Amino acid sequence: MNKEAVLHMPLSQYAYAEDEHKLTIRIRCAKNDIRECRLFYGDRVDMQEPVRTTELVMEKVASDDLYDYFEADIEDRYTRVCYYFRLDDGEIKEYFYSRGFCKRLQAHRTEYFQFPYIRREDITDIPGWAKDLVMYHIFPDSFASGKRAISCETKRVADETGLVSEGHNGGTLRGIIENLDYIKALGVNCIYLNPIFRANSYHKYDTIDYFDIDPCFGTKADLRELVESCHLSGIRVILDGVFNHCGPDFVAFREVLARGGDSEYYDWFYSMPLPVEYQNPPNYEAFAYVREMPKLNTGNPEVAEYFCRVGAYWIREADIDGWRLDVANEIDHDFWRAFRKAVRKEKKDCFLIAEIWEEAGVWLMGDQFDSTMNYTFSYLCRDLFAEDKISITEFDQQIHKMLMRYAWRTDLCQMNFLDTHDVPRFLSYCDGDVKRLRLAVLYMMTAVGIPSVFYGDEMEIQGVQEPEYRSPMPWEREKEESALIAFYQKLIRLRRDNEAIRTGRYRTIMADDKKRVYLYERYTENQSAYVLINLGSAGVRRKDFLKESLSLSDEEVIEPMEGKIFLVDK
Repeated sequence: MNKEAVLHMPLSQYAYAEDEHKLTIRIRCAKNDIRECRLFYGDRVDMQEPVRTTELVMEKVASDDLYDYFEADIEDRYTRVCYYFRLDDGEIKEYFYSRGFCKRLQAHRTEYFQFPYIRREDITDIPGWAKDLVMYHIFPDSFASGKRAISCETKRVADETGLVSEGHNGGTLRGIIENLDYIKALGVNCIYLNPIFRANSYHKYDTIDYFDIDPCFGTKADLRELVESCHLSGIRVILDGVFNHCGPDFVAFREVLARGGDSEYYDWFYSMPLPVEYQNPPNYEAFAYVREMPKLNTGNPEVAEYFCRVGAYWIREADIDGWRLDVANEIDHDFWRAFRKAVRKEKKDCFLIAEIWEEAGVWLMGDQFDSTMNYTFSYLCRDLFAEDKISITEFDQQIHKMLMRYAWRTDLCQMNFLDTHDVPRFLSYCDGDVKRLRLAVLYMMTAVGIPSVFYGDEMEIQGVQEPEYRSPMPWEREKEESALIAFYQKLIRLRRDNEAIRTGRYRTIMADDKKRVYLYERYTENQSAYVLINLGSAGVRRKDFLKESLSLSDEEVIEPMEGKIFLVDK
């Protein structure tokens, strides 16, 4: 038994409450080392001594390159639970409890693993609607200025004080409104907008005024109409919040540039040596050393209160449904806790997504964010479907490792995507091969997590550099790319219509590196969705991989670089 590989952490992704009477317990063991794992649990304040325990056989739910992961659910009346494990490698059986291993368990209950109390306040409270989302991610400057059109006109709008906002491609909120029929026809039920507040640059990540809409995009009335129209069509709206840094013309920064340490806003910035040197690079903290984006001090109660007001304001003003928070991993945790409380006070089911590119467990414990942008997912899809850099086995192992990072409810709400406004278009990684893009889209739409489509991917936008991957929506391609658009529509409809694909557990059935075939299942108590992806150079017969009777021809062939979804009601 490889004891060094065994890991359990109480009060983490290895032990968490699904509700007030259900605990999920996980344990990690060396790959192919443990034949059977059993969980023993009891009431940690049981009046009887020794404590009475219930025994559960744990299920192996995931396997990566190094480890197997076992899981069991405790569904009982207990609010306070103690527990331990028994591991069997086929030769020896060992107990595993908080102090370590033993062949005969003689420890007192206080030495078992503990879940002290299932408090309802500590249960992860993710909006119930979030797991059912399919998102459409819009970069406002580049999407539309009219019905199936974008002007591609450069804008430069100055206010009465001379502060300037710029736009590159002419996109507006009104343009989004006029194309909601297109968005609705895709089948998505959520729109995520990159920043729309008054800012200097076309990308709007250098905010001037957090309480106003950028004049290049429109007005508050336009936003209200957009959100109302979306809601009438069953579409949620998520806005982008940029609270890590501001723009050079934000009133607080202009005051500091003018008055230095005498400004009342001096402590609004995280680190601002005197004299302030507005140069490249600046002598103060800024986003990625960009002088136009000075870093805000959210540890200052005044700053924290200001941005909590911003978060709540746009819910009241426009009835938005959530926030995507920029550079969330560079802002203090206390601010995010306060922000969550502020926006949830306005809307109990406000959905919060963090821009965190790496593993984000510390932000996803239920007190800060509901979800993060899942860049790990995009990297894995790029490496397998676009660039063919990893084997199917490696891909599968890494997917399982990814799913074990967080609690299951959190996994279901991770924001999955192939590309965004910050990275090259996925089709460019594919060297323009649409078949590879289609396979990646098939995987994204059937994987665990919320699929997000970046505007124009369905119209074959390519681009490696920023001006390219943020290029104007090619509305003229709508008809000529109708087959790809129809492909997106079909998959989105399948996902939204089938519970197994939206919320089912994930099981690998086959990862065949020789034939380049991947077969996995999403399943619930009532339904299974089998997904077979053929990355090989020859067609494969369904019956050679999937033995279940699906009332289909045994000789059905999945052609090279194609995939198929098989649905089975139980």
